[in-house]
Amino acid sequence: MTRFLAAGLLLLWGCLAAMAETNRPMQHLLQTQAALIEESSRRTIQPAITALADSGLAQAQEVLQVWQAKSLFRRTADGVFFRAEKAGAGRYDLFDLDSGAARGQAEKIELMQLKPNSGVRALIGTALVKFQLNDPDLLTRQAAVTSILRDPSSAALAPLRSSIATETDLELRALKQRQERLLTMLHDDDTDARVAAIREMSGDLGVDLRATLNPLVKSELRVYDNGPPDNVNVAGERRLGRDITLEAAYAALVARDLAPAQVLPREVKSALEANIVAGRVGGVPLARLSDPQERLNAYDALVRSNLARPFLTDDERAAATARYRYFDIYLTPSEPVTTAAMQALAETDTYVAFNQTADLTLDAISLASIYFLAAIGLAITFGVMGVINMAHGEFIMMGAYTGYVVQLVIPNHTLSILVAIPMAFAVTFGVGVAMERLVIRWLYNRPLETLLATFGISIALQQLAKNIFGTQARPLTAPGWLDGAWIVNDVVSISYIRIAIFGMALAFLALLLFIMRRTRLGLETRAVTQNRGMAASMGINPDRVNMLTFGLGSGIAGIAGVAIGLFAKVTSELGNDYIVQSFMTVVVGGVGSIWGTLAGAVLIGFSQKGIEWLTPSNTLAAQTYMIVLIIIFIQFRPRGIVALRGRAAGD
Repeated sequence: MTRFLAAGLLLLWGCLAAMAETNRPMQHLLQTQAALIEESSRRTIQPAITALADSGLAQAQEVLQVWQAKSLFRRTADGVFFRAEKAGAGRYDLFDLDSGAARGQAEKIELMQLKPNSGVRALIGTALVKFQLNDPDLLTRQAAVTSILRDPSSAALAPLRSSIATETDLELRALKQRQERLLTMLHDDDTDARVAAIREMSGDLGVDLRATLNPLVKSELRVYDNGPPDNVNVAGERRLGRDITLEAAYAALVARDLAPAQVLPREVKSALEANIVAGRVGGVPLARLSDPQERLNAYDALVRSNLARPFLTDDERAAATARYRYFDIYLTPSEPVTTAAMQALAETDTYVAFNQTADLTLDAISLASIYFLAAIGLAITFGVMGVINMAHGEFIMMGAYTGYVVQLVIPNHTLSILVAIPMAFAVTFGVGVAMERLVIRWLYNRPLETLLATFGISIALQQLAKNIFGTQARPLTAPGWLDGAWIVNDVVSISYIRIAIFGMALAFLALLLFIMRRTRLGLETRAVTQNRGMAASMGINPDRVNMLTFGLGSGIAGIAGVAIGLFAKVTSELGNDYIVQSFMTVVVGGVGSIWGTLAGAVLIGFSQKGIEWLTPSNTLAAQTYMIVLIIIFIQFRPRGIVALRGRAAGD
């Protein structure tokens, strides 16, 4: 009797304990949704997730996370839900979902693990956004907004709106407000609110806006007997033979089972194979079926015997398509929304085109500054001395390698660049002076021999660079403060390195103007350029001027090499990429003129970018068109944009 009484009390205590467990708020809520949670089907689970997310219970977020992580278990004996963790040896530690307190252990066989599939986990993740948007941790809130950007679902609109007022981070609040406007366009039930949001952001250059508007104006082709019903949003009617081809119209009928499909080659083959009788098909021997006409004859025989479908004639297809009308129907049923979206896209396209022009202009200015730096040294030597220096590109290459060597010695990139610029000038100035003294001075007034000699020096310098540095590209790293780009908006941007090169080009323009107009070397250089004999009679040493001028031009090429090496690969062939453009810049701008070189660089830079924009998929064609345009230009302005009088100009 005592044992029966003890067992009864134990059973009563277990029942009371289970009732106490299930009467807790979160446990009670889970019990009401237990059937849906156990089924765990994406089609039916949403009410259970919504009930948890909207319960207002403090534990709701944690329970959803536990469920998503597959750590939610249910005890089979009494149906109570727990968070469980493996304790080893087939046992699990149980934790209360209301208080978080430990509730002992249980064998694996006593528990049922609730494993949501990927679709259910995605729905849980969407519900968790509501809590994450108001999380005290900034990074968590940012991650929540990022998840909405990736999956802008309608369920996120309400929690996103409610979180804006309490957002303390100004940057994140602006992002939330922008995303709320985008979600309003897509999912708000109020048509006026959607139209207002579209008009508010009309003309914005953000890619996210265009990605939001495009689905609103997406349409599909539909077929009707007489016309579309009144409850659809018609984009326009396609007239047969004018707006839609016979083939496209008939394909639309076939897709909607309104007409039989045309007989395809594989259907012909299958029919022939299925009707082989005594080595023949439709009376045609198998050996003759390699002939296309014989195959058609055999298939026609099968059609006449009702063993295969007949081919459709053009008249039959035309008659079938003529019985219907074809309309493009917006997938968005609201006409005011699609109208506003079309207007916004048109306005946005206008702004995009304007900003693309601005971006192309910045690219052209950047390219022109590079060409100016590469060509200005050549313009000085060519203008004063009349020397066609085919080794000018190798001075650019030597400057880039000098920067690389300096960075090996000075690891600080900012300091190394500041040291590399004067060092590159010194190295290439010295090599230029030596080249002029040893080779060029003996070949004045002999242009063909000068061209061949400098071409040979070019090859020798390239081989020397290969022997010293190898054929692998060497890095010339820009300082950290030149990383990244100046981003004006989603369309217009330019890298900080190119901005720095543009600034360097302006600085050298000012420096060269000062040298040529305010220094003795500049005065003597201009005198020799205008009239070599008269300059010599006035006490100027033309040989000295030639030497210093050639050295100055070579030194500037070395500095240009440092600038170019910051974004281009530093190899022994680096100069080959710029020697042709340098000569074109000098010839088009005007030999021996600083302003002419600048004008030539601008003209070539803008022309090249314009041609590349017109032929984006054919770089070789763009270069060919560029050369043709320059040849045409020279026919009308043989002395360039800024023509000089003097020996270099042909006087």
